Amino acid sequence: MTGLRGSVAPEAGFFARAAREVKAVLDEEGVGREPLGMDITELPMVFELQRLGVEVRDGQQTMLDAREIKSLDEIMLLSMAASMVDGAYQMIFDVLKPGIRENEIVALVNKRLYEMGSDDVEGVNAISGERCSPHPHIFADRLIRPGDQAFFDIIHSYNGYRTCYYRTFCVGRATQSQRDAYTRAREWMDEAISLVKPGVSTDDIARVWPEANEFGFADEMEAFGLQFGHGLGLALHERPIISRLNSLDHPVTLKEGMVFALETYCPADDGHSAARIEEEIVVTADGPQLLTLFPAEELIVTNRY
Repeated sequence: MTGLRGSVAPEAGFFARAAREVKAVLDEEGVGREPLGMDITELPMVFELQRLGVEVRDGQQTMLDAREIKSLDEIMLLSMAASMVDGAYQMIFDVLKPGIRENEIVALVNKRLYEMGSDDVEGVNAISGERCSPHPHIFADRLIRPGDQAFFDIIHSYNGYRTCYYRTFCVGRATQSQRDAYTRAREWMDEAISLVKPGVSTDDIARVWPEANEFGFADEMEAFGLQFGHGLGLALHERPIISRLNSLDHPVTLKEGMVFALETYCPADDGHSAARIEEEIVVTADGPQLLTLFPAEELIVTNRY
């Protein structure tokens, strides 16, 4: 016990005691004068180790490098986690109708995932109607209405292995504006997926996505996370990170065994609707393998009128 993220003040001495224990183990193993890599820690802990003469270095980069390639067992766990979200989306398809609230759907998804064996439902985004554009990353108590476009992101873990998995629906009926937005988001997704194979550079993928000003944003920082790719594993965001913000200047080469999610977002020209799609992908020698299997090739209309 160090300090419960700083809630116990450093003056209480817990950080200092923990640092002494760490230093004693390092000395006992004969590496007390060597640098110490730390991936995630609290600043008071770093300061106490430095007071004892320990040179603290960034170990997070090393850990992320080590987790970049997934084993077959890890890929199986990621697939199982995604399969649970497949089931959650089937439930959403069944209940998504006028009169239900965004937060009710979030509650139902939580319940269903825990029933299927999830060990942590980190978050469920539920966004509908006029809340779709601009894109918030949080649910509300908004009532679903006929004709709404609605999208969801389900983030949970199974035995520690995570998902990030968007799907978009329309309720009862869909306008041409909504269908057009979905078609564009799907085209951007399919272009990106078609490039996924070992040896491809992440800047090649980022370039098939529109520039920020093409879909209503001032710059790539403002649009970050909308046309986006990110590694998945024991953390929600691992390597590689794919975006026009970072990949054009600092590309990464795809390797067999990487697992990442690709996300696209397209606002509709009606001023409030939007489409959001996300696919989880394994890089194989034969090309991309999808882990996210709930249908997303076309815009799904629930409870069609």
